[in-house]
Amino acid sequence: MKKLEDFQKRPIFAVTQPIYQRFMEMLTPFFGIFTSFILFYYRKDFNRSNLYLALFFLCSNLIVLVYFGLHFSKIPFWEGVFFINFMPLSFVIGPLLFYYVKYAVAENKNITPKDYLHLFPAVVVILYSLPYTTLPFSKKVEIAHHIQAVTQDYDFSISFFSLKKMLFLRPLHLFIYCVLSWVYFKQANKKRLASVGVLPTHHSMIQKWIYSLIGLQLFIASYCLLDSYADFILNDYQGIINQKNYFRFLGVAFSLQNVILFLFPKILFDSISYPDASLARNRAAQLKKGNTVEINQNITKLLENYLITSPFILPGFSLSKMALDLQVSERILSNYFNTELKISFSEWKNNQRIDYACKLIEEGKATKLTVEGISQNVGFSSRSKFIDAFKERKGVVPSTYIKEFSLN
Repeated sequence: MKKLEDFQKRPIFAVTQPIYQRFMEMLTPFFGIFTSFILFYYRKDFNRSNLYLALFFLCSNLIVLVYFGLHFSKIPFWEGVFFINFMPLSFVIGPLLFYYVKYAVAENKNITPKDYLHLFPAVVVILYSLPYTTLPFSKKVEIAHHIQAVTQDYDFSISFFSLKKMLFLRPLHLFIYCVLSWVYFKQANKKRLASVGVLPTHHSMIQKWIYSLIGLQLFIASYCLLDSYADFILNDYQGIINQKNYFRFLGVAFSLQNVILFLFPKILFDSISYPDASLARNRAAQLKKGNTVEINQNITKLLENYLITSPFILPGFSLSKMALDLQVSERILSNYFNTELKISFSEWKNNQRIDYACKLIEEGKATKLTVEGISQNVGFSSRSKFIDAFKERKGVVPSTYIKEFSLN
């Protein structure tokens, strides 16, 4: 017991931390756990991907809560009970990230037996850590305290594996799953394009979110790998990374992870993911089988609902964006404009924008706007292009049209 008391008297990183900084860093995991409950609450029954995202946030923030909490305290009970026993969770967050990415973009949303194989490392770690649970409580505290204090005395081995290697494999495992998730996302998009011809409406938003999430996890995994490599491989216990900076940077990274999701409200509250590819594939097959008249009739029906929101006023509106939204190929859509409407897509887009501008003028919504202001509001990139398109459509320039309408 004297040895244990000596460990407890030794200063560790937590003691030198300002109280406000400890409070802010401890607040991070609580906010993340709160975010996971939001994901649980708003998830939709048919969308399994957000269930995995919620579990990912819950597990990753529980790990942060436990390990940050242990570093900011010297309570033997928490050191002995939580340090090793929570280690299997570190081998779960990688598969959960992969599950989320897979079921957010996969064509088949059903779980397969192969999916459970990703949890095998976590099961191995559970079995590996079982002997730890049989140790005397004082020995558990001693091991945990040694590791927290970053000393050379933690080369604790059980059966065929050492704790030192286990702590190194933890960030390596996450790093591998970040790469797997990124590769799967890219391959799934290629496969969907090959089978359906287009990507879903929310592809751009989902891609930004998934890249942000994977990027942050890669940063966290790489950062931890660098520190673990110094500690466990090079035996440099002062570390390449200062311990104060280690926890500070990780606190910032996990804070970003928890906050950045709120920049994607459709992911958080609407459980947005790729729809079942069979729906888009059936539509593409129907259009392919039908003759030109049937195809054009189907597209006309699709346009009736699509044009309600006036998507053509967006600056980046294009044929590819429209095809993406309607879940039809660009070739079929371009052929629709040429054969059914007898105009090109660019002409149709300009006509829609000019008609929308006239509507603003006629409804009195453009009285306080200049010609340039109106052009920007309807999606034109320049004032001159707007004037030319307006004159071609209406026979007069916008200023003349505004004066004529005001006189009437």
